[in-house]
Amino acid sequence: MSNTDIEIVVDDPTAPETDSPAVVSTGVVDVVVSLLLLVLAAVLGWDNWRTGAAWDSTGPEPGYFPFYLSVILGAASLYGIVAAMVSRKEAVESFVTRAQLRRVMAVFVPTFLFCLATQYLGLYVASFLLIAGFMRLVGKIALWKSLLTAFVFTAVMFVTFDIAFDVIMPKGPLEAALGR
Repeated sequence: MSNTDIEIVVDDPTAPETDSPAVVSTGVVDVVVSLLLLVLAAVLGWDNWRTGAAWDSTGPEPGYFPFYLSVILGAASLYGIVAAMVSRKEAVESFVTRAQLRRVMAVFVPTFLFCLATQYLGLYVASFLLIAGFMRLVGKIALWKSLLTAFVFTAVMFVTFDIAFDVIMPKGPLEAALGR
């Protein structure tokens, strides 16, 4: 009897459900992304045309190369739209399920809030909150371990960047109160 006949099954309690309904199809995402890139290409093309997309006596004007890059991006976007419309397979294929989207949002939303908090609280306080929050809410780690790990990591980063290397980082009211 060979060992290749043995199958090992590992149950992952955090794995998304297999019967989760689809939120959006791959075809729709392809069309939306291609449309967004087409809009970007149009804006870049217009702006580079405005700044000069021709060749004058001294050489290319400032918008010459970026203009033609935006034309290539626009053409590729149009191709993507047509390809997505023609493809029947991708039109019904699921891009993301509800359970998968929930897991992505569990990371995206706190990260987005971290970026906003950095503007008002400073990098170190926002990092402390992000690390402690992720460990507690997503990782289900004990509160004291989450707080201790977040504090140690933030303190090490503060000493490394602010004191040892004197790197300018976004400051908040706590750092200002400490005189840093």
